[in-house]
Formats: sequence, structure tokens, C-alpha cells
Amino acid sequence: MEIINTIGRRKTSVARVYVKPGKGQIVVNDRELKEYFPSEILQTTVKQALTLSKTEGDYDVDVNVEGGGSKGQAEAIRLGIARALVKINTENRPALKKEGLLTRDSRMVERKKPGRRKARRRFQFSKR
Repeated sequence: MEIINTIGRRKTSVARVYVKPGKGQIVVNDRELKEYFPSEILQTTVKQALTLSKTEGDYDVDVNVEGGGSKGQAEAIRLGIARALVKINTENRPALKKEGLLTRDSRMVERKKPGRRKARRRFQFSKR
């Protein structure tokens, strides 16, 4: 099997994911997963698709991720890994789809509007 290449997005983060057979090593931007995401929750988020498909030690994952914050990046990587696992074996699709890992979360930050303090927040009204 050759290297499977997929893309994952979340908020403003874009993750390019490369999956190949290996020992279960995950490298993000040339750093180990535990070094790049010190938070245990974000590490679990990244590994969620592998855990659900019961292929945690079967594939090496190499990721280039940019933009956004740590949570958006972790969720973008999760989507990329889930898409790669479906490309590798279509039997993984029902379990991943049931958990919602194949759906691109389209929620983005709303832009600031003119005449407002934020996107929807108005300036404080003063009667006098």
C-alpha cells in the first residue's frame, strides 16, 4: 500500500494528512504528537478516528497543519485521519460516520460589522 493523502479543515485550520502502514507513530509539523499537543484532550481528539476503527498501532500518520488555534488544528487533523481511514478501508465508514467524524464542521467566526463593537454586540446606549 502506498501513502494515502487527505485534507481536513476546521475553523481556519487546514491539515494535510499522510497515512502509511507503520507502527502507530503520529508526527505533527515534524514534532511528536505529545510535544505538539501537550493537552491530553487534544491528543485524544487526534487519535479518535484511529481508536474507533481499531487501527491505532497499524498506521504512521504524518501531518502538516497551519492556521487557527490548537483545538481547530486537532479537529482538522481528526477529520483528515478519518477520511484517510475510509480511503484505506470502506468498512470503517459506518462507525466513523455514526460518530460524526466524516462531517466537516462548517462553523466559522462571524465577521465584525461596521457600526458594531463585535459581530453582533452593539455599543453601549446612553440616553443622556
